[in-house]
Amino acid sequence: MWVKICGITNEEDALMAVALGADAIGFVFAPSPRQVSVGVARDIIRRLPPEVEPIGVFRDQDPQFISNAVLEAGLRGVQLHGHETPQLASEITPRPRRLIVAFAAGSPGIERFEEYRADAMLLDAQVPGSGKVFDWDLVDGVPDGARLILAGGLTADNVAAAVERVRPWGVDVSTGVEASPGQKDPVLVSEFIAAVRAAAPAASEVDDPGADPDGAASTSAPFDWYDDSDL
Repeated sequence: MWVKICGITNEEDALMAVALGADAIGFVFAPSPRQVSVGVARDIIRRLPPEVEPIGVFRDQDPQFISNAVLEAGLRGVQLHGHETPQLASEITPRPRRLIVAFAAGSPGIERFEEYRADAMLLDAQVPGSGKVFDWDLVDGVPDGARLILAGGLTADNVAAAVERVRPWGVDVSTGVEASPGQKDPVLVSEFIAAVRAAAPAASEVDDPGADPDGAASTSAPFDWYDDSDL
């Protein structure tokens, strides 16, 4: 099961997360206590092993800025978390190797997921970035066949139950493994990843987490951000 540790702000935390088994490292480029510059992300990404995916998180930012960040920082994936339109997404060139579109749980926009032709859907709480758990029964509205990444208030204490109930392709955590905003706790990261690995059913391994996605780039993020303090 694909595990992304998001909100990385420093090299020490990035290398620690990788050493503990993370498949992807998330860098927030949108306004947030965890926001990093393209230069900081580039310097960290240069130290990552090639099998680990560096993912950039953006919110309502210019497509040229996103494109430049992908190239300059060496990002392998883009996660759109704002009000981006399919047209804006199509202007991100070259296409990132993994494109993730985020939805609030229960959003009617989920029904349009296939139109976005994204590589994965990230499902978050009603107030995205809040670090709060949502009703996991809401995943029943996710289209069949969608590669689902579960987020929203996950911790080492609840992720096993989440994996068993939702059976996602991957999980995404930030606040649930922090000592303070932007600073990861090695014990919490270790316990989180161990809990995921122990709970992940073989049936959920629909493909290799490190494999390159082959979908086309077109997406949208259909929800409002009320509070970006936990992004």
